[in-house]
Amino acid sequence: MGSPFHGVIPRAQAYLLGQIDLPIMFGSRNNFRSEDLTFEVDFLGSYHAILGRPYYARFMAIPNYTYLKLKMLGPNGVITMSSVFSHAFTCDHEHYELTTAVVNSSELPWLGESSVPVAPDYNQPTSSSAFRSLEETKVVEIDPTNPTKTVRVRTQLPAK
Repeated sequence: MGSPFHGVIPRAQAYLLGQIDLPIMFGSRNNFRSEDLTFEVDFLGSYHAILGRPYYARFMAIPNYTYLKLKMLGPNGVITMSSVFSHAFTCDHEHYELTTAVVNSSELPWLGESSVPVAPDYNQPTSSSAFRSLEETKVVEIDPTNPTKTVRVRTQLPAK
């Protein structure tokens, strides 16, 4: 407990707060599977629980992410758990907002300390390589059948 691990948020660490054992049941009264599963508690999120490969293997379940279905064998046939796309979208949107808020809250002080505000000096001339005069270019036709289709190319290449 207390060891850092990298989670969903890039460059941010989540610290394990603890573990909880919960009895989980899939199915209905006449066809169900039940197991005690251990979940790691790390930070608030929009998901109630995330079942990964170890739990899929334990239940011998097959997830189908396209149709938002989870199928597993029960004592009286196949158990199918379903969701709807609007609920999945809402969960993903809430998770995105939470992640953005966490990253912004942790990076904002660092960005303020590490960056120096710079105002452009409009009286200072621009670099000589930024703009070239028309004398250093020539017109080249792109389409010989249409002389109006042309481009300008540089005639003097820099030494680098």
